[in-house]
Amino acid sequence: MKVLIYGINYWPELTGIGKYSGEMGSWLAGRGHQVKVITAPPYYPDWRVASGYSSVWFKTEYIDGVKVMRCPLYVPRKPSTLKRLIHLASFALTSGIRLFSQLLWRPDVVVCVVPTQFCLPAVIGFSWLCRAKRVVHVQDYELDAMFGLGMAGDSKLKNLGFSVESHLLKGFDRVSTISQSMMAKAVEKGVDTRRLWFFPNWSETKQFSRVDIADIDALRLKLGVPADAKVVLYSGNMGEKQGLELVIEAAEALSDRTSIFFVMVGRGAGRDRLEQLSGELDLQNIVFSDLLPMDELPALLSIADSHLVVQKRGVADAVLPSKLTNILAVGGNAVITADPDTELGLLCDLYPGIAQLVEPESKEALVSGILATMEMPNPNMIASKYAEEHIDSQKVLLEFEKKLQILSQKMV
Repeated sequence: MKVLIYGINYWPELTGIGKYSGEMGSWLAGRGHQVKVITAPPYYPDWRVASGYSSVWFKTEYIDGVKVMRCPLYVPRKPSTLKRLIHLASFALTSGIRLFSQLLWRPDVVVCVVPTQFCLPAVIGFSWLCRAKRVVHVQDYELDAMFGLGMAGDSKLKNLGFSVESHLLKGFDRVSTISQSMMAKAVEKGVDTRRLWFFPNWSETKQFSRVDIADIDALRLKLGVPADAKVVLYSGNMGEKQGLELVIEAAEALSDRTSIFFVMVGRGAGRDRLEQLSGELDLQNIVFSDLLPMDELPALLSIADSHLVVQKRGVADAVLPSKLTNILAVGGNAVITADPDTELGLLCDLYPGIAQLVEPESKEALVSGILATMEMPNPNMIASKYAEEHIDSQKVLLEFEKKLQILSQKMV
């Protein structure tokens, strides 16, 4: 099977969509499929193009048997709504050139990963010309997240955007997404349920089931965590969707408890502001670190007594945090800020004890959630059992492969 993966994020980005798209491409190639990828140079979550790559030149490289075609794009240092739109549009323009250069290769299936929706019209046209099946995999509902955060408040613009989005989604043979609530949202947008696939983000559960105590101790020392402290960990993108100022406020509220120490790991557009706020408050119970290598991730997650999955109200169903999969796999105790009727809220309701669900955007609720996780069994066997049964990478990817093979062999 010839598979063309088309999306703005890809390996070696270590967090978010790039991680999952990269693992999907490598896994499919390892199964003997011919895989090509059209993507951007790695830039996320730093919003800075990585060393060895260019924002103005095309580049081709091979990763794990996958031909990866990098396309230039505009990467703003301080993203705003307008700059993000230009950023996404610039990738759609340059990547479209690469896309149509693959007409003679004639892929069996094109998997377009959203964001960005700017790329969808080109995929529809390209797949029609080469008679390829087309799948759109929705990792984020961009418009829902944008309007949920109040980035664009014009109701006419909102209605137009959702109308165009609905029309584009209907143009795909299949629409896949990562949660049940996001599937329901696709139906609201006019997608036929017969064309919907559930394709959740996954975790290498076996990788997290065996973590050496010596590695954990070495990492605590490396990060400067006091030997006897209980750790509150946030790991991932430090952007606008999370509202991470709340974590700094919680650290201040718990600063008199010397047994609790906060660790913030990651990069993103908001990190400088968070560090500045921490410095202004003269907090001694918090440390910031860049992202760690993948081989240190199991130890990093294992040092935490409380994992933070923090989002602003209004985006909990539009954006499902990818970090949660590995937290569950390691048997971590998570504090999740979400309303009860969201996907995350329903998860906590269906699996009592899997995590602490607290009200979004409330310092008092977050502090209470942190203290509650300190009293939970560690490791959390409810969380690790859920991960093994529902989000194990081999199970998830084998099911997706089967669906792609069936789709590529029949007319719809």
